[in-house]
Amino acid sequence: MSSNIRVRLAPSPTGFLHIGTAQSAIYNWIFARKNGGAFIVRSEDTDTARSEKRFEDDILEGLKWLGLEWDEFYRQSERAEIYKKYLKQLLDTGKAYLDDGAVKLVVDNNKKITFSDAIRGPIEFDMKHEKDFVIARNIDSPLFHFAVVVDDYEMQISHVIRGEDHISNTAKHILLQNALGFSTPTYAHLPLLLAPDRTKMSKRHGAVSLNEYKKEYLSEAIFNYLAVLGFTTPSEIMNRDELIKIFDLSKIHKSGAVFDIKKLEWLNGEYLKRMTNEELRMMIGDKYDKILPMVRERIKKIGDLEEFDFFFVTPIVDPALLQWKKSTLEESREALRKIIQHADFSSADALRLSLDALSLGDRGAVYWPLRVALSGRKASPDPVDIAVILGKEEVLKRIKNALK
Repeated sequence: MSSNIRVRLAPSPTGFLHIGTAQSAIYNWIFARKNGGAFIVRSEDTDTARSEKRFEDDILEGLKWLGLEWDEFYRQSERAEIYKKYLKQLLDTGKAYLDDGAVKLVVDNNKKITFSDAIRGPIEFDMKHEKDFVIARNIDSPLFHFAVVVDDYEMQISHVIRGEDHISNTAKHILLQNALGFSTPTYAHLPLLLAPDRTKMSKRHGAVSLNEYKKEYLSEAIFNYLAVLGFTTPSEIMNRDELIKIFDLSKIHKSGAVFDIKKLEWLNGEYLKRMTNEELRMMIGDKYDKILPMVRERIKKIGDLEEFDFFFVTPIVDPALLQWKKSTLEESREALRKIIQHADFSSADALRLSLDALSLGDRGAVYWPLRVALSGRKASPDPVDIAVILGKEEVLKRIKNALK
């Protein structure tokens, strides 16, 4: 284990968090955690015309939702003096020059740039046709390639794990590193996520923003799916610790994987099925309004979570089942009427105390008809827990439905 491992996710806040960027974030995070290193998030907001705070907020919220807590955070817009120092260094040494105010890097056309990609092996670029290129609009406005190289050096990034669409940028980055006297980090270029037609995922294929998936899927299912999509694992269902244990950059596939929504549906269903009663209760209780539609839809699709379906739809109540074994049917009806009139729904403890007071020593006389009215079942989680999840308004609605 090495504490010198430092990786970064460097999104541009010019749009919402892309599902492909989310996968890159997962691989960077797993690699850092496996090696006891640091996971850094850097907002590359040098494109001031297109960068927006709302997009940065969305990216950070998406990472938190996936459980990808970062160790350090930076914004390029706050690092102008650092970039200016290194631009002046290049100008002073003649390795860059001003051209109508813009700063251009001198390119040696006799060189070949080679590097060993941790995923793809040796890669070579012949620079004989490469022209001098702009690295800053002016001394105060660095462009993407320059800022990236300076930041990776200043932040001591050991491994740059990013999408394969950046391979063509790597030659320019190494040229800049050589000109500045920087060491070159290890590069690992990930395959892109593909649509069913095996082209790069785009809006014409459906949702590409993580936001769209947050509405319908569990974060752990998304994390698991994106992680196993890019390399071979012993199982399709693996938790974070298991993924960290087996992760190896060299095992990542070189070719892109198709994003299969049906496979994600299945995996999400498996995660739902494995949730305990308490986990399900906590999930719905904390974010009831947001989670409810998503879970209801998943139940429809996977079909075998019937023991929890009463959380999402008003149950059909068997009148005979409402009757407590020591009570008459009318006495059970009366118990439900008293709950409507006298139960205290301000908290779980308050509700339990008020139900106990109504039971007059026979708890089943009150708890049994309440359980059936809320769940339609003779076996269910504690009816007080169900009531807390459903909320007072829904509970009273179900009791009245049972009384009918």
